[in-house]
Amino acid sequence: MAREPVYDILTGMARAIFFAQGLRIDVEGQEHIPRSGGAVLAVNHTAYLDFMEVGLVGRKSGRNVRFMMKAELEHGIVGFLMKHCKAIGVDRTAGAQSYARAVTALREGELVVVYPEATISRSFELKEFKSGAARMALEADVPIVPLIIWGAHRIWTKDIPRQLGRHNFPINIRIGAPIPPDAPREQLTATLRTRMNELLDRAQRDYPMEEGARWVPVRLGGTAPTLAEAAVLEREEMERRHRAKSR
Repeated sequence: MAREPVYDILTGMARAIFFAQGLRIDVEGQEHIPRSGGAVLAVNHTAYLDFMEVGLVGRKSGRNVRFMMKAELEHGIVGFLMKHCKAIGVDRTAGAQSYARAVTALREGELVVVYPEATISRSFELKEFKSGAARMALEADVPIVPLIIWGAHRIWTKDIPRQLGRHNFPINIRIGAPIPPDAPREQLTATLRTRMNELLDRAQRDYPMEEGARWVPVRLGGTAPTLAEAAVLEREEMERRHRAKSR
């Protein structure tokens, strides 16, 4: 792994934060992260800071993963960090260009992180998947590695008070075997979602759930919104943002 000083510093900071919080991170399937060559890392999205766990998983296999981030962040300190960590800016008004950059990175042997759900899931279940991960894998001819993180949403997510102090939360990370790019886009996306649902079940199986807790899905005895209720909340949020921009 080539030295990347800024990435090294950020990794050290992430490890220090995890230590200070007392996080108990359990990883299964680390051997599925390729030690060389390109691959799409498809990750579920339940928390604002779950990218930190993804970055450390990559480092455990001697890799620096490449995140796709909003292009509007490419200025100031965040822009500096994006540049030196080789993040891929995503401009919604020029999606084809962002997509092409991601495919190029994959062809050059990078691990590119994709959140198939696009936005945070308020239900903490898997939402419907966008087809971007499958499209990239097919065009770059690289595998998709499914990855599930469970527990990070207890620290900081939407609609729940943040828990940034020392709390000793357990976090389960489950990584599946690489999925080869040998099926049509729709079928590959469906296979990916099925595999990630299986990994989610495994991550939740031995996790201590609190009856009635807001961070626990309804099907597991919690009071998180259902997928349908979460979809309504997401639409309302998007409408508020649209109204704010149009003022």
